[in-house]
Amino acid sequence: MAGFVSGIFCFGACLLLVYTLNCGINYHRTSFAESIGLKAQDYTVGQLAQVCIVLTEELNNLAPSVARGEDGAMILTGSTEAESVEVMKHIAADFSPLQGYYPEPKGLIIPQILSVQSITGVYSPFTIEANYNDDITAYNIPFTACHELSHLRGFMREEEANFIAWLACRASDNTEFQYSGSLRGWISCMNALYRANYEVWAAIRVQLNPLVEYDLAANRAYWDKYEGKIAQTAEKINDGYLKANGQTDGIKSYGRMADLIVAWLAEE
Repeated sequence: MAGFVSGIFCFGACLLLVYTLNCGINYHRTSFAESIGLKAQDYTVGQLAQVCIVLTEELNNLAPSVARGEDGAMILTGSTEAESVEVMKHIAADFSPLQGYYPEPKGLIIPQILSVQSITGVYSPFTIEANYNDDITAYNIPFTACHELSHLRGFMREEEANFIAWLACRASDNTEFQYSGSLRGWISCMNALYRANYEVWAAIRVQLNPLVEYDLAANRAYWDKYEGKIAQTAEKINDGYLKANGQTDGIKSYGRMADLIVAWLAEE
């Protein structure tokens, strides 16, 4: 009996060590923003609004360029797995902290396991794999694949993984990746503007290309199917996990990508 307990303890200790080395310790490393000299500072509503206008124009120009299904929402026509690796390698040429080996991300066999938890992707520190939910609305998939791949480079903080994914998609030659990153960046910044000044948000919101509305509607319809106690519980667990790893904003940290986008565009 003592040997069995000892074996369980050793197994657990090994798992904890692997998690710490491949994931946990990276929550406390030098941030991506710091490593490239980017400083996210306080900004005015006017500065945020200007960024939202720029992102809206970019998104409107891209919206007609992607393939769309019968419901009007974007559909993917290429290989997300292979293309996401190329996209990350491409951006790594400009940002040395992102250089390294990138295995192809994997779609889950049963992606609904993530959907019921309101999760679009997950990084496994035990197998060093990037996994994404390939059942979600198409426009989310390229961005999510790049987000999870950024975790493989040791950038675990969610706002940074989001920002890296936005940069990667924006720099891609693939229109589907450009649109995916543009829409996710637009949503983050517009959500920040909505909280800051509804009137300004509303004035910009009406300028959105009607084609994008199909994607937003499809996304709402998809997640509506999974609302419930499981999703709420999973959200609380994820929130607690992030806070335990030093992200004091918890799940709200995902939305802080807007701070980094504003800072980045201010320097362009």
